[in-house]
Amino acid sequence: MTPGTARTARGAWRRAAGVLVVVLAADQVVKALVTASLERGEERAVVAGIKLVNTRNSGIAFGQLQGGGAIVAVVIAIAVCALLVYFAHHARQRLMWLPTGLLLGGALGNIADRIREGAVVDFLKVPYWPAFNVADAAITCGVVILLVVMDRGDRASRSA
Repeated sequence: MTPGTARTARGAWRRAAGVLVVVLAADQVVKALVTASLERGEERAVVAGIKLVNTRNSGIAFGQLQGGGAIVAVVIAIAVCALLVYFAHHARQRLMWLPTGLLLGGALGNIADRIREGAVVDFLKVPYWPAFNVADAAITCGVVILLVVMDRGDRASRSA
């Protein structure tokens, strides 16, 4: 690895860490505001079918594996480790830091809830969709962006 590529990789790790911190902070602040203003189980209409709610999710994204306990912890640990390994090998790829930061920030936001509450705090309910939170939105966006970045990297390597 040349000094320039090492510097690029370090910059990618710093940018990913910056995104992680912003997502984690936003997630935890909004969850604290919601839990302070709504009783658990309470719903408040916001606009056009969108509601603020104070609910808990013991599963993974959008209520899957409810009550999974140890299985959920193992799935999350494997996913985070796999992401870190992938990023370590592809940190220099253009924009790879963005989905990595989104995914790690979202994962840590929900892990913090699991440690503190025993389940994830969800607060936004839209029609025909399970309640979710900032961390879930960051994870979803992170997956989509990761797929796009990976596809662009594959296309670039094939054309090179």
